Amino acid sequence: MVSKNTICLWYDGAALDAATFYAETFPDSAVNAVHRAPGDYPAGKKGDVLTVEFTVMGIPCLGLNGGPSIKHNEAFSFQVATDDQAETDRLWNAIVGNGGEENVCGWCRDKWGLFWQITPRVLTAAITDPDPAAAKRAFEAMMQMGKIDVAAIEAALRG
Repeated sequence: MVSKNTICLWYDGAALDAATFYAETFPDSAVNAVHRAPGDYPAGKKGDVLTVEFTVMGIPCLGLNGGPSIKHNEAFSFQVATDDQAETDRLWNAIVGNGGEENVCGWCRDKWGLFWQITPRVLTAAITDPDPAAAKRAFEAMMQMGKIDVAAIEAALRG
C-alpha cells in the first residue's frame, strides 16, 4: 500500500547512500526502491539515480537527487526517542562517526546535512516533570550537553 503522506528529502546526488546508511543504522528502516531518471535533468543525466524510496523507523521517505541548490537545515529533523544510554550512544556515534557533526541538546547532523535529535525518553519525561523545579534542573542540565547524558539528566531531576 502506498502511503498517503511521504517525507521528501532533497539530496545532492547522495540519496541512495543516505537511504542505505539510515536502513543500516535505524530499526524498522529499509531501502524500498531506486528509480533512475528517464532523461536528462538539471542535476543529472538519463540513468542516474533520481529518487529513492526508503523507510526510516517506519516513516516513508523519498530521497530526491535534486542537486546542490537546496540545503537541509534545522527547520526539519528526525527526533529519535531512545530507551537508554547505550541506544543513545549507538545512534549518536553512528551519525557523528559517519562524517556527521555534533550539535547541542541532543542534536546532530549527518554527513548529508540532515538533522537528527537523539532524545532519550528520560529527557522528555524530565523536562515535562510535574515538579517545575525538577523540570527546570533537567532542562538546564540538557542545555549544557551535546549528546544527552542520561545519568546526568536523572541526577538533575533528583536535585
